[in-house]
Amino acid sequence: MSEFFLELFSEEIPAGLQRNSRKTLLESFQKLFEEKQISFKKSSSFSTPNRLVILFEGLSKEIIQKAEEIKGPNINAPEKAVEGFLRSNQIDKKDLIKKKIEKGEFYFFKKPSNKINTIDLLEEYTPLILDKLQWKKSMRWGSHSLNWARPLKSILAVFDDKSLGFKFHHLICSNTTFIDKEFEDKKKIFKTFKSYKDFFNQSGIIIDHVPRKEFIVKEIEKISKKNNFIIEPNNKLLDEVTDIVEQPNVIVCKFDQKFLNIPKEILIITMQHHQKYFPTFDKKGKITNEFLVVANNKDTKGYIKLGNERVVEARLSDAQFFWEKNKSQNLVKQVSKLKTMNYFKGLGSYFDKIQRMRKLGGMISDELLISKDQVELSASICKVDLISDLVGEFPELQGIMGGYFAEEQGFDKEIVLAVSEHYLPAGLDSKTPKKPFSIALALTDKIDTLVGFFGINQKPTSSKDPYALRRSALGIIKLLIDNNKEFKIKDLISYSTSLHRDQGFELLNELSQRELADFLKDRLKYYMKEKKIRADIIEASINAYSIDHMNKIYNKASTLNSVINKDIGEDIIANYKRASNILDSELKNSDVELSNTTDPGIFKNDYEKNLFKKINEMRKYFTNINKDENYKESLTILAGAKKVISDFFDNVKVNDEDKNIKKNRLELLQMLCRTFNNYINFSKIETK
Repeated sequence: MSEFFLELFSEEIPAGLQRNSRKTLLESFQKLFEEKQISFKKSSSFSTPNRLVILFEGLSKEIIQKAEEIKGPNINAPEKAVEGFLRSNQIDKKDLIKKKIEKGEFYFFKKPSNKINTIDLLEEYTPLILDKLQWKKSMRWGSHSLNWARPLKSILAVFDDKSLGFKFHHLICSNTTFIDKEFEDKKKIFKTFKSYKDFFNQSGIIIDHVPRKEFIVKEIEKISKKNNFIIEPNNKLLDEVTDIVEQPNVIVCKFDQKFLNIPKEILIITMQHHQKYFPTFDKKGKITNEFLVVANNKDTKGYIKLGNERVVEARLSDAQFFWEKNKSQNLVKQVSKLKTMNYFKGLGSYFDKIQRMRKLGGMISDELLISKDQVELSASICKVDLISDLVGEFPELQGIMGGYFAEEQGFDKEIVLAVSEHYLPAGLDSKTPKKPFSIALALTDKIDTLVGFFGINQKPTSSKDPYALRRSALGIIKLLIDNNKEFKIKDLISYSTSLHRDQGFELLNELSQRELADFLKDRLKYYMKEKKIRADIIEASINAYSIDHMNKIYNKASTLNSVINKDIGEDIIANYKRASNILDSELKNSDVELSNTTDPGIFKNDYEKNLFKKINEMRKYFTNINKDENYKESLTILAGAKKVISDFFDNVKVNDEDKNIKKNRLELLQMLCRTFNNYINFSKIETK
């Protein structure tokens, strides 16, 4: 058994491109070995900024391809088809035999057994795999025809301690690589991955990104403990810094304390997003003027520390200037400036958008029983921060900065919070606004966005969602579910549509309201799936109610999902399915027509009477419950009918010889099923 490892050395590749390419490259070789029936024990991929590496251990040195008969075209097929078969198998017509099978007489080729050396296969297929490697962003350099993420400098490829001998564009692979990215005249021979990895480890370079990440985490934890500060978890940033260094060294840096007077979000986004630093917090959660830098070298002379401190202070100095300038600019007086800021072609300016939001927000305020004037004021100023220098510099802070500006100018706390949170929730795990004014403004913004874009046919496709409409829809769903609220979403969509048209915007998609309702249901399905609710329960609940009841749909499904595999859940499904199976079978196989009621006057026994009584008890319960339905109690009541239903089926023949009695009993079962369907559509639930 042998080892194969490949290293592609290039100029520094961005972190995101590394992650995708090492996964794709490994999968391509795995697929090759699977197709060629070459076994291996273990496969891995690694990367540093300059090196993309794959490793296969326990590879077979050779494979024996068994003799086989390969079926060709029919003997009466056109000559071109026969020639194509000969060409693809690299044979002559004299090598063909004729053979009769069920579908006629065909040409066959007896392919003899063959021994293939793995090294030969690797030399043939590695260049093909490399050529097919797709980069989200690529470039060409010099006079070369190769497209790669960054200029590719060398290829090291070794199998069974031997160098492969293939050519890839302008490069010839070998068993050597550059050992110093700064001085590319330094090269070294490697025959095994262990010698390769050990050599770089001795130089402080961690080739494998997994232990490199673990090393960084431990260093951060050690430094945090020593300095008595806290680092908030940020796995995305951690993954990114792991992939932009190969010789990690965590350094504590500082910026001037005067910058702590500007909003903490500016400090955080400057450090995390723009500079890839880790901000630090004290035990009370307050941000400090210290931050951690994951450098790519030892900082023996302190130059790296000094350089990073200078960079962050320059950025914060600009931010502080913009903050002092923008915070005092009157929000209300700046609203008119939004007239010159285009929102989207066919949907007007941001001024047009906030006028629609004012009116739509007023309608929502009535449902929340909060001040209409306050909601309208919140809507009026919520987009003004878009024209500020700060949001121009830090677009990720839109909304948040608007809240800070409103606070500085003395607006009520409810308005400040509503403005700062109106883009939330921004994803599945995002924070959800909880205060009534915040809910109203966030819901208003998202409905206006969805109605507008669906109205002008700018809907998401299966692969593209450039205007984040799925996120907006998910935001609406989370606002409802996380706050246990229901709104008349259909009415809000209809009113928002009329507001667009009142402004003279042609929403040419006549089906937009129905399509948007279906889109919201699809996003609700996605949300429930992410919450690990069973697929059949999702379908059963989605089909039971309209989008005006999305909170109810979710909670009913979630409650049933929590008990479906317990006794109570099994009893409910058994009760329903026993009745529905008989009912469906009879309706399918006979011409009987059922009414919506049953006649207790022709009941023949107490089992019928008891079931009728139990159904009416359950119907009365479902008729009297209000919007505060206790879903667990509802399921308990449905499960509680088990004995009465079982007694009925054990002692009553539904398919009675008397057609009137049979019809009456089927109508009784129909009543039972419809009563169960007051909860959700149980016909969609699968029996396990």
